[in-house]
Amino acid sequence: MKNQSLLLLIFFFLLTLISGCDSFDDNNLFANVLINEGPIGDIGGDFIGNGGSTTQTFEYKNRLPTAEYNADITASANGRFQMIVRDAVGTIVLDRALDGDMEPDSFSGVTSLGVAGTWSVTINLNDFKGDGSFSLSEGD
Repeated sequence: MKNQSLLLLIFFFLLTLISGCDSFDDNNLFANVLINEGPIGDIGGDFIGNGGSTTQTFEYKNRLPTAEYNADITASANGRFQMIVRDAVGTIVLDRALDGDMEPDSFSGVTSLGVAGTWSVTINLNDFKGDGSFSLSEGD
């Protein structure tokens, strides 16, 4: 009886171990955004993914009615990076995207005119495989 219990325990342990080691499991997909705050009026970040998706929204203090922006990706497969910027009253002043494995692989410029104050920035990574960076600074 003791040997049967031990064999049953070993069987369930091995079954758990084998089912947990599936290298084709979609649960291993990830995407991550890291925000790097700079001096007042400057913010940026880095992102990476292996085919996963994520959305991250953060606040950005802008004392001016525009912001200069820049984004650059290195992507080896389909997927999408998107940056949406809203001014202090929630109006979208920028909505730009880059698709993986396609040109262009960067964008830059100045946002539309908005209301100074606390802006929000949303970064969307969809099925993104690669890495990149973005930045915002107070405009002219």
